[in-house]
Parts: sequence; C-alpha cells; structure tokens
Amino acid sequence: MTAQIIDGHAVAAKLLEDIAHDIEQFTLTHGRRPCLATVLVGDDPSSHTYVRMKRNRCAEVGMESRYVELPTDTTTADLVAEVQSLSADAAVDGILLQHPVPAHIDERAAFEAITPGKDVDGVTMHSFAAMAFSEKGFHSCTPGGILRLLDAYDVPLAGQRAVVVGRSPILGKPVGMLLLARDATVTYCHSHTWELADQVRGADIVIAAVGRPELIHGEWIKDGAVVIDAGYNPGNVGDVDYTGAAERARLITPVPGGVGPMTIAVLLEQTLAAANSVHFG
Repeated sequence: MTAQIIDGHAVAAKLLEDIAHDIEQFTLTHGRRPCLATVLVGDDPSSHTYVRMKRNRCAEVGMESRYVELPTDTTTADLVAEVQSLSADAAVDGILLQHPVPAHIDERAAFEAITPGKDVDGVTMHSFAAMAFSEKGFHSCTPGGILRLLDAYDVPLAGQRAVVVGRSPILGKPVGMLLLARDATVTYCHSHTWELADQVRGADIVIAAVGRPELIHGEWIKDGAVVIDAGYNPGNVGDVDYTGAAERARLITPVPGGVGPMTIAVLLEQTLAAANSVHFG
C-alpha cells in the first residue's frame, strides 16, 4: 500500500478563494476591509518568516494587516498593554500574538489579554473552553485546519480511534477536544507515554503534534490508517517517519505542504468571522 497524499495547499487554496470573495462583499457593504493585527516580539528568524507568510496571505485575499513589532527586551506588562490596546481598538477584528515569545515573558498572561471576540488564533482559555464544551468560539487554528483536512478527504470520525501524540494547549489538547466532539474515541499520548508504539498501532487516525523529529516510526502505523503530521522540525522533517508511514497508511500529510497551509487559511477565515460578528451580532 502507498498512501494518498493529503494536499494541504489545494484545500487551503479553495478556502482562501472563498475567503477572498467574502472579503470583497464585506468591503463593499461596510466600506472597510477586515483587519488582522499581528504582534511579534523579538528577532527569532522563524517567527519573522511565519509572520511574513501570514501578512502575505492577508494581502492576497484583500484583508488589512496591521503589524506590531516589539523588541526582545519587552516586558510582560508592556506586551499585555499592547495587546489590550489592540483588543480595545474597534478597527482591529482579530489579534495574533506570534509564539513563542522570549522566555522572560509570561506568554499565558499575554494570550489572556486578547479579548475572546478577537482571539482568532484560538489561544485563550476562553477559546479552549469553547472547544471543549462545543460552544461558540474560535478554534485553535492548526487543530481547526486538521479537522478541515479530514473532512476534505471524507475521513469518517465517529467511532474511530484517534491517537493524539502531543499535549500542548494550542495543538494537542484542542485537536483531541474537536475530535471527541465529532464522536471519535480519543487517546492522548506524548513523549513520555509508556509503550507508545502499541498505542499508535491501534489507531485509525494518528495526529502527531509533539515536536520531536520522526518520533513516530513508520512500522507503528496500522495498515489503512490516516496520518496527520502537525510537526515541523529543522530540515523540513515532521514528527512521523514519512517514508515508512506512507507504506502503511491510507492517507498521509506531507511536511511541509500538509497541515501548515491550513493553519493560515483558518486564521484568516476566523478573522473574517470576527469582523462579521461585530456588525451582525
């Protein structure tokens, strides 16, 4: 068996096309474009690359992008004040705080300064609770993108055993909540799980989100399973041994080109939704 590749670029391109059309209609109706404010602290090269990609996508779909760059020595209090100012700014519809922030900053405090209605990256405790309780709110963008990919490829979720390897508050934990809401049976694992291989071998759907290159061995994958690799490590390496896993899986995401494009597309979709909620309630 050779796995079919899940093409994140293609799925994201269709979503971005729809977003661009809706933004055009929004702009004609309201006389302004939806606005995403991006906050970047420090000079981490990867973070600058990610922010540039997000701003470029904003331009492509006709969305306004406001860029706030702060020095590495910014304090938690200063960052919180900046985020609170954006939260209070009626011209800003969504706020993205690029993470990780420098180690001396309390990242959680900075996230919680984002008002829930503008948390289009789904990083606050309010958004996590909304995901866990299936209430109205914004999804964490990568988990939301993963669910979109599964739906685009008609992957059944109800009754399926999904193993999530990773437990971060903006990826591993929320994707498990979203899968559970769709009636999957979810098992959380991580780098310290005993007999991790046995857990993965029983999975119909594997979500790798632990941030360790090729932690998931190809021979662990059950024949016919669906593999979503949300890891991204130096050298364009995911958390899954792609070559080995592709010999067993039915569907698999590449790294890059799988999950990544969907993260940005969902971010822009949720920014448009935030703009619409201001006007339509």
